[in-house]
Amino acid sequence: MSDSTILGFDFGERRIGVAMGAAEVGVATPLVTIDTPSNDERFTAIAKLIAEWQPGALVVGLPTHADGTEHEMTRLSRKFAQRLKGRFALPVWLVDERHTSLLAESMLNDAGVRGRKQKTALDQVAAMAIVQTWFEAGGEAV
Repeated sequence: MSDSTILGFDFGERRIGVAMGAAEVGVATPLVTIDTPSNDERFTAIAKLIAEWQPGALVVGLPTHADGTEHEMTRLSRKFAQRLKGRFALPVWLVDERHTSLLAESMLNDAGVRGRKQKTALDQVAAMAIVQTWFEAGGEAV
């Protein structure tokens, strides 16, 4: 891969959705959901994805309240982004993710994916929406 590959993350305390984006065409694709509360296991899985895709940048969704005010998950997402930057020495961007989960749920409903199948895919599709948002609007550098 090249610098035009982006990995995006929908951070959660238990699950992290991951998507890949191709910057030259501005298209993102869901990849995987990392489902473990163990930070060591999470970062081992992320290291494998980075080795495989060799991204030029990483994008992390930044959750806030509907009015844009921050909360505990905002703080945890910022901390996760800082850890990514420190461990992998890649540019990291934060992207407003206020509506990505709703968008992901709507996309999955439209595709006929519901119930348990939707739960396993939701975080990946939210990560895809985060990368797509970064392609369209940019973000805040970490």
